[in-house]
Amino acid sequence: QVQLVESGGGLVQAGGSLRLSCAASGSIFSINTMGWYRQGPGKQRELVATITSGGSTNYADSVKGRFTIFRDNTKNTVYLQMNSLKPEDTAVYYCNADPVVVHGPPLRSLEVWGQGTLVTVSS
Repeated sequence: QVQLVESGGGLVQAGGSLRLSCAASGSIFSINTMGWYRQGPGKQRELVATITSGGSTNYADSVKGRFTIFRDNTKNTVYLQMNSLKPEDTAVYYCNADPVVVHGPPLRSLEVWGQGTLVTVSS
């Protein structure tokens, strides 16, 4: 099996910064896209940012210029640097990896989610 373990959430004042980390472990052959999603109070889960194994990135308009996603392929770890945080960034942040190709035989592809880490931004 494959697990994603997030860390780095917490309480921060508006204008502050946090860095989230997500490490994948297990019988991993490769991971294509890794990303971060969030779910705020009373809201649906939404995409924050994604990054492919080749380094191509995609951001939600609401975080462009404030958040940066990057990854270390050698460690199967993805990071989210969050600057200039706003109260509306308050949410549970979930790490996602899709697809994760796991060793076989045969090789199998999975979509994996982390358990979530809470980010609270106070005004």
